[in-house]
Amino acid sequence: KVLAHVADPQARVFFCNSGTEANEAAFKLARLTGRRRILAAHHGFHGRTMGALAMTGQPSKRRAFEPMPAGVEFYTYGDIDYLRTLVEQNPTDTAAIILEPIQGETGVIPAPAGFLAAVRALCDEHGILMIVDEVQTGVARTGDFFAFQSEDVLPDVITMAKGLGGGLPIGATIVRGLAEGLFTPGSHGTTFGGNPVSCAAATAVLDTIDDDFIAAVAAKGKSLAQAVEKLPSVDHVRGRGLMLGVVLNAPVAKQAVAEGLNQGLILNAPNESVLRLTPPLVISEEEIATATARLKTVLENIA
Repeated sequence: KVLAHVADPQARVFFCNSGTEANEAAFKLARLTGRRRILAAHHGFHGRTMGALAMTGQPSKRRAFEPMPAGVEFYTYGDIDYLRTLVEQNPTDTAAIILEPIQGETGVIPAPAGFLAAVRALCDEHGILMIVDEVQTGVARTGDFFAFQSEDVLPDVITMAKGLGGGLPIGATIVRGLAEGLFTPGSHGTTFGGNPVSCAAATAVLDTIDDDFIAAVAAKGKSLAQAVEKLPSVDHVRGRGLMLGVVLNAPVAKQAVAEGLNQGLILNAPNESVLRLTPPLVISEEEIATATARLKTVLENIA
């Protein structure tokens, strides 16, 4: 059912328990190419285990646990010219480029139009794995099943988790193309990955998320973004589907999170001027209206 959304009949799935484990598997796949360099984006987030953390472009999260596993270098997210220059310093030793289609932990920052396609072309040119982290964006969150589908590209490695299990722990690393066959028996494993309870939950989720469901997420995301953009103190809203970043015109996001709890809203502040909205995919239009009215109260109360 996962592979039904990947346009490659040769693709394979490794099931694990979380997003960080999925990205840990991707890190090990890059190592198995025999090349040493992994290029990851500044401000990106891929998890808290050591391989995933090494690819996380946020020094504050890495600092206490250094030294990190070696070989990771960082590029400016969205800057294909910078990334190409970095690759061409040593293309034959570059194993992988990893990215999020939308950087969630930095404030819901979508990749610029055409960036994913340009990364795919760069990887094809030099035999590099393209790894796309869909842990936050996957499973219809952005109005497509995978966020990379907005650019009609197909990565070599796709990592996912979060929404896949509907609240139960399950992650997945999907491999195809250059990545297919890198894992051999005994080279990687997990104790509880693919357990029947979590897989039953994931099957129920995937049975629910059909084309009509995904289209409804896209429509509800547009409705929510348009309503929130009209609120006081909001500069603009970015993101896609039901993964939105509300950019405020003052650094009061943390105050808004605290006041939101008083109004019955659970918000998140990835930075001082941005609120991240990731409501349940089953949110109704009525609930969107209620949440928007409460957010208006929050912003008025902290003004």
